[in-house]
Amino acid sequence: MPTHPQLLRARVVRSVRRSPSFQRVTIGGPELAGFSYAGFDHWFRLFLPPRPGAPLVLPQVRGRVWWQPYLDIPEDRRPHCSNYTVVDVRRRGEHTELDIDVVLHWDEGTGELAGPVAQWAASTAPGSELAILDQGPLFDPPADATAVHLAADETGLPGLRGILRDLPEHTRGTAIVEVPHADDVEDLAAPGGMRVSWVTRTVEGPGAAALARLRAAVVNGGAPAPQDYGFVVGEAALATGGRRALRAAGLPAARITFSGFWKHRLH
Repeated sequence: MPTHPQLLRARVVRSVRRSPSFQRVTIGGPELAGFSYAGFDHWFRLFLPPRPGAPLVLPQVRGRVWWQPYLDIPEDRRPHCSNYTVVDVRRRGEHTELDIDVVLHWDEGTGELAGPVAQWAASTAPGSELAILDQGPLFDPPADATAVHLAADETGLPGLRGILRDLPEHTRGTAIVEVPHADDVEDLAAPGGMRVSWVTRTVEGPGAAALARLRAAVVNGGAPAPQDYGFVVGEAALATGGRRALRAAGLPAARITFSGFWKHRLH
């Protein structure tokens, strides 16, 4: 994480549907020239107006301190804040664009698009205001890692895509990606030594298919070596279950990064 993360204002350039579960929002603006992109799964905090048409009121950031100033903003004016991953950054002269992939999900009861960011991504127009707070990459393999083992659901796909793209060409390992629909599967740039496998969601719920594939891999001859590195992100049960599977297979806890990005709630 940066010592002095920058809070940068930007505006929507365009928003396009990529697949059944993803909307890509491209943002731009002069302040993005100051964004230092580190690649891999570089993430940020996304700030949106609390409701359409409301002004975007931002907290004062002092060093790494931003949470309390954020809470100090009156609730009716406080911006919505969520965590997202940089898909790509393009710089052409003084113009900078940054891509964000937003997962689209629907309320199981009403069938309507759920969540403020998904609703924003699907309906936003060029010129809409937002801000991002730089947080840096989460992916942090030890320098002596002999191989990497990645697993993610759709919420972790943007980061996993960046990790595979930016890994050194000699990297060996595995990557498991779970997506809600077969049409969400895409070609991923990756080192030749990385085995990438896709699974689609099953009736057992989010993350279950990826976790089952990971457990099967470590049982059927794919167990990590003690000097490998594991990275499991996405739905909470996938993250914690993936960590347990890698630990049971002999990978030390210090060589595993895991993070629950969200938690599935049964209705």
